[in-house]
Amino acid sequence: MKSERPLGEVEGTERFLSDGKGRGLRATNHFKVGDLVFSCPAYTSVLTVNERGNHCDFCFTRKEGLSKCGKCKQAFYCNVDCQKGDWPMHKLECSSMCTFGENWNPSETVRLTARVLVKQKMTVERTPSERLLSVHEFESHLDKLDNEKRELIQNDIAALHHFYSKHLTYPDNATLVQLFAKVNCNGFTIEDEELTHLGSAIFPDVALMNHSCFPNIIVTYRGTTADVRATQEIHPGEEIFTSYIDLLYPSEDRIDRLRDSYFFTCDCKECTLRTKDPAKLEVRKLSDPPKPEAVKEMIKYARNMIEEFRRAKHYKTPNELLEMCELSLDKMGAVFEETNVYMLHMMYQAMGVCLYIQDWEGALRYGEKIVGPYSKHYPPYSLNVASMWLKLGRLYMGLEKKALGVKSLKKALAIMEVAHGKDHFYVSEIKKELEDCK
Repeated sequence: MKSERPLGEVEGTERFLSDGKGRGLRATNHFKVGDLVFSCPAYTSVLTVNERGNHCDFCFTRKEGLSKCGKCKQAFYCNVDCQKGDWPMHKLECSSMCTFGENWNPSETVRLTARVLVKQKMTVERTPSERLLSVHEFESHLDKLDNEKRELIQNDIAALHHFYSKHLTYPDNATLVQLFAKVNCNGFTIEDEELTHLGSAIFPDVALMNHSCFPNIIVTYRGTTADVRATQEIHPGEEIFTSYIDLLYPSEDRIDRLRDSYFFTCDCKECTLRTKDPAKLEVRKLSDPPKPEAVKEMIKYARNMIEEFRRAKHYKTPNELLEMCELSLDKMGAVFEETNVYMLHMMYQAMGVCLYIQDWEGALRYGEKIVGPYSKHYPPYSLNVASMWLKLGRLYMGLEKKALGVKSLKKALAIMEVAHGKDHFYVSEIKKELEDCK
């Protein structure tokens, strides 16, 4: 395992060639649980359209009383400094949004890729986001793209030309295909403390880390900066692993997802030994237990329902979506225990619909069923577990169940102080919520 000569340095870590994985990141210092391994400012970022007015378009700060762009009235900022800082990127969209009005609808991937093109034109030297890995070094995996993925990229390129022609100088089509493929493989989703989607960004140094289904770090965000913190003790010489995907699901599902999105077969300990799969796929303990064929068919049904529900979100009403969840839970419940991850997946979707329609009691019922199994299925210091405790805590408080609310918020806080750091804004916010309860 040779060290590679890095572009720059990140104290306590080094870029190296990882056996069977290509380049990776390993520790040169000792890191305890909760230690900050490194931080990486975004190379570029874009706030999701749904959060405009709630967060600053430049720094992603959540606050009331944001000032809006005087021209398009659709971008919001903390102050003049944030507005000026965002102008090289916002000018890509400002006049276009005015011209297209309600028909302005490029995808978030298209918006992010447009900003990467501008950033590459603006900067000649490597940026503070590229101390270990440059954007030019990103893997595109072009040779592994099937026809469907290539067609989707061509659709994105068409949208890029349609919405951004005024302010962008375009490279040739082959270069754009490669760039979109790189963004698809190396882009990051920024989420808040309840895992609400805030936007997308490029963090080159974070993208250097390889995947494991039992990672030893976690990535959280302070505005548009990514923080990498240890969730296990890491010794000098050990590789630093992140997770590219949601780790709730059984090995076969994770392996399929990684192959489809990142083009490799995971051979980590979790995927090799599959020790957590029996609990994740638990079936009901009946006097006449379900036969293996019935279990196999129900797993197939569950996977199809997950995909069907994902598509249905775009055209069904909330009540119709909730009915989908309830019907699928009834059917799966004949074979699966409530702790089965496919049951948990549909419960989580149902909880989300209940929150959307402000059925607080309904959301609470689902959340109470989810949080215990989540704690067993996910690795330590999981943001999925923390966000569930946080949602439950806030629901309890809203429903005047103070004691349960305090208990749940404290459980969320214990995880978040490790994952986010004790000085993080979200941690301070939860501490204030607890203080207000006294």
